[in-house]
Amino acid sequence: MIEMATEPERRQKAGTRKAITPWQERYADKIVSAQKAVSQIRHGQRVFIGSGAGEPQALVEALAAREDIADTEIVHIMTLGIAPYAEPRLGDRFRHNAFFIGPNVRSAVAEGRADYTPIFLSEIAALFRSGRVVIDVALIEVSPPDEHGYCSYGVSTDVVKPAAESAEMVIAEVNAQMPRCLGDCFIHVSEIDLLVPSDRPILESVQGEPDEIAQRIARHIANLVEDGATLQLGIGTIPDAVLHYLTDFKNLGIHTEMFSDGIIPLVERGVLNNSEKTLHRGKIVASFVLGSRKLYDFIDNNPMIEFHPTEYVNDPFVICQNDKMISINSAIEVDLTGQVCADSLGPMFYSGIGGQVDFTRGAARSKGGKPIIALPATAGGGVISRIVPYLKQGAGVVTSRGDVHYVVTEYGTAYLHGKTIRERAMALIQIADPRFRPWLLAEAKSRNMVYADQIELPIRAPEYPDVLERWIELKDSTKAFLRPLKITDEPLLREMFYKLSPDSIRYRFFRMIKAMPHEKLQAFLRVDYDADMALVVLTDAAESGAEMIAIAHYAKNPRTNFADAAFLVRDDYQGKGIGTILMNTLLEAARERGIAGFTADVLVDNAGMLRIFHKCGYAVESEMEDGEYHLTIPFDRKRRRKRAVPQKS
Repeated sequence: MIEMATEPERRQKAGTRKAITPWQERYADKIVSAQKAVSQIRHGQRVFIGSGAGEPQALVEALAAREDIADTEIVHIMTLGIAPYAEPRLGDRFRHNAFFIGPNVRSAVAEGRADYTPIFLSEIAALFRSGRVVIDVALIEVSPPDEHGYCSYGVSTDVVKPAAESAEMVIAEVNAQMPRCLGDCFIHVSEIDLLVPSDRPILESVQGEPDEIAQRIARHIANLVEDGATLQLGIGTIPDAVLHYLTDFKNLGIHTEMFSDGIIPLVERGVLNNSEKTLHRGKIVASFVLGSRKLYDFIDNNPMIEFHPTEYVNDPFVICQNDKMISINSAIEVDLTGQVCADSLGPMFYSGIGGQVDFTRGAARSKGGKPIIALPATAGGGVISRIVPYLKQGAGVVTSRGDVHYVVTEYGTAYLHGKTIRERAMALIQIADPRFRPWLLAEAKSRNMVYADQIELPIRAPEYPDVLERWIELKDSTKAFLRPLKITDEPLLREMFYKLSPDSIRYRFFRMIKAMPHEKLQAFLRVDYDADMALVVLTDAAESGAEMIAIAHYAKNPRTNFADAAFLVRDDYQGKGIGTILMNTLLEAARERGIAGFTADVLVDNAGMLRIFHKCGYAVESEMEDGEYHLTIPFDRKRRRKRAVPQKS
């Protein structure tokens, strides 16, 4: 027989569970005011301050108010809150050392009143743990303890956890409003020396709506994403804009040093479920967050999200264990060889190395990974190009030309890894603002970086019509990427030519051609996207390993306003519907640009091409002469459909 406890016994047991434990007794003994806590800091000590939105504001205020202290070094990565220790009036008391320069200390660093230590975010913890940078006192902000006495680092685990674990003394601001986050992000009250109760709102960083440039950049980045990818996203308008273009994807994941509010809608829609991650499947992995109160409520006690220190999250050897890892990082400028400056404006230190190199190298080594550098093409209201012949004097290289893979601006995507200097220069010129392309090409020619006879770019360069970019589905259910031809497609076009059969070459050029050198290829690359249009089909939107499998072209006759059209599909991709898709897309592009119709010359035995023209939906007039059909297709005449003959009953 099962013996049931009586109600008084149950109450007695419940009371026993709620009894004060030893850690709670020690907790009470450690509670002091902020002023009392910081009074323990002595002259000449090095003080670490918690990161980002996790800055312990009450402790910072109390420390800055001390008048009886001198020669104190303050270290941290970026903080969102106040930084009075960096003000000139307190220069004899404090000296700040930034591992990443935030807006609140930027002027102090620029004026020489504070220091900057350039270092990969993944390696800061090792400075603390090895004792090369001794932390005397760590001022941190944590959540209230759970029933076991563990406080969460909340919104910022990053370098805070290793700093606290390495410090001689730990002073914690215990904020009732700090979310309790999960993962490798806890500290027990026994490891905290002094506790300062707090009930302040967590610092917020709310992003504005992405502008048109950010949206265009994001659209190009989204073309590089595929279902099941794992993303690293920083803060800013471009990462948030990218998230807007991912709503139709499936099973995306997150492994990132930080994230913001933008991921919440994708989680709610089930797009971001981490189900195909190859490391920490089912989990969002991060080291800190910056955002609104809504974000902080979202991460509170959320088992989908794990926080780990940056020594783990940013370790390239950890990052690369995520298949299809996509990293997205920003830059200040990129030179024509692919060198990326991301931490300085010329000689002025602006931000820091951060996690850019960590994630670039991690994504590069991931199976199917794609490291991306994203930046607007111009600065200063459009008067300064951010694609430049040389980095500014004094500018530092954060990501080397050997590390860079994809560079994206609002004008498109340049793939640089494994490319020659000539190919890199042309790819970057193609995604520069059109106003600066002639200057950049002239600079490249003066340095012998490109062909001396490279096609000159007009001052009024045509704008690349990215609205024509799209994924298409072939008859065998595989996907391919259709987009306008770029001047940088010369290598792809060359490779395609040498994979054509003799019949395909004869059908397109009406004679046999054995070679397609640079001099001949340039003729195909002269397009203005208006009177002269060319579309290509690639095996992938990502140009790393992509092959060109088809091209369609029209050239307008200004006298007749008709455009001569021609198509070419690689032999092993014929019969999959590519020609029909190209015809329909090229036709619509021509109509939108006011062209009256197409003309075409087709050999009589080119049955496939004749069929595509006759299926275009418009009336086709044809004349045959010397084994060729000359076709005329006016766009104002729809093809008449044959009426069905009624059957007799």
